[in-house]
Parts: sequence; structure tokens; C-alpha cells
Amino acid sequence: MRGWFLPMAVVVGFVFLYAPIISLVVFSFNESRLVTVWGGFSTRWYGELLRDRQILGSAWISLQVAFASATLATIIGTLGAFVLTRFSTFTGRLLLTGMITAPLVMPEVITGLSLLLLFVSMELSLGWPAGRGLTTIIIAHTTFCAAFVAVIAQSRLRSMDESLEEAARDLGAGPVRVFFDITLPVITPALVAGWLLAFTLSLDDLVIASFVSGPGASTLPMVIFSKVRLGVSPDINALATIIIGFVLIAVLIAGWLMRRALRQGG
Repeated sequence: MRGWFLPMAVVVGFVFLYAPIISLVVFSFNESRLVTVWGGFSTRWYGELLRDRQILGSAWISLQVAFASATLATIIGTLGAFVLTRFSTFTGRLLLTGMITAPLVMPEVITGLSLLLLFVSMELSLGWPAGRGLTTIIIAHTTFCAAFVAVIAQSRLRSMDESLEEAARDLGAGPVRVFFDITLPVITPALVAGWLLAFTLSLDDLVIASFVSGPGASTLPMVIFSKVRLGVSPDINALATIIIGFVLIAVLIAGWLMRRALRQGG
């Protein structure tokens, strides 16, 4: 029984995960408007997708938000991780630790609602931000993405050989030069991983963006969710297939770069 149970469980698991994705890709080439009835092969819905200004506009907004949020979150998360790792005792350390880890465990509904109340209060008292839109979404996504980057960077900093930094300081390098010449190159792979994770989380977020967005600033997940509520349309299948294609290409490129690095290292 043990001989076939584990392989069977793996097969069932993979089928459960990937069968819906394969079905989605197949029906994106369906001629029929009905997403469950095959009406023949056609690329009609890809053309319809490229003519849909709402989806294209929301996709551009999502890319802008994801890029800005991931970049800001990487900077803030790296600085927070560096402070917590390199300075063992200072006033407010416990508070800073709690502020960094809170978004990891806080429900997104609570995070979105609290940020909405914050933006409304700031607009009433300071006059900024003027309404909810692209800026508020970027700030909100940076807030919760920075926590994930900080965890990744903190893990890498803790495993780093601190003797490299000590040697640089002994040779007369100041703290800033030590960070940029020694620390930063060593933790760069972790920062790239954190940036990619933050980019993905921002691009995929629906709940928080729904709270802090305004008219004319709907992200791609928000538009897709509004369309799906009225029934799945074939152009959504086409959009999902394009996204899957980009992800597959990125994974293949990353795998090729890793194999190339291993061969060069060998």
C-alpha cells in the first residue's frame, strides 16, 4: 500500500492544482462566448482583450503600483532589517519589531480599513492625500509588502559573516561605505527575492486596494473581480493565459540563469 499511495497522492495533488489552469488556457482559444462549451478554435478573445481599454488601463495601473510599491518596500524593509540585525539594543526596538511583523499576521480587511481611516483623517487635517487613488494604493501596498521584504533581508543578514564588515572597518572604511561595498552586495540576492515577492503581492492584491482606491484607480484584480461577479467571460481566460505565459517565461529564464551560474561555478 505504501508503494503506490504516495505517488498516487502526488498525482492527485498536481491534477487538482493544474487541471483548472490547463482548462482555462484551452478555453481561452474557444470560439464560443460560453466558457464551458467548446465552439471551435479561435483567437477572437485575445483581439477583444486588446481592444478592452478598461482592462488595459487597469493592467497599466497595477504594474505602476507594483513596481513603485516593491521598490519602496525593498528600501524600507532592508533598512528595518539592518537596524534590527546590527543593533541589538536601542530604545523602541520592541515597537519597531512589532510594527514590522504586524502586517504579516494582520487580516487584510483590518489593514485596508485602518489605512482607509488614516487617509481620510489625513485628508481632513492636512489636505493630503487629495482623495484616494494611485498614491494611496502605493502607500498601502508598501506598508504590508515592506514586512515581507524585512523578514527575507533579516534572515540573510543574520546568516552573513560579520567578519567581512569588521575587516572593512579595520581598514578604515566608514559605516556607509561598509554597507554599500560589503553588506549590500552580499545580501543582493535576498533583496531581489524580496522585491519579486513584494511585486507579486502588490500585483495580486484585491482586498486592501479595494479599500484605499478611488475613481479612475482600479487595479487589475479589482476589474477582474467586478467582471467575474457577472459571469466569467472568455476575454478573462485570455488575460489569465497571457499572465501564465509571462510567468512561465520568467521561470524558464530564471532556471536557465541558475544552471548557467552553476556551470560557471563548477
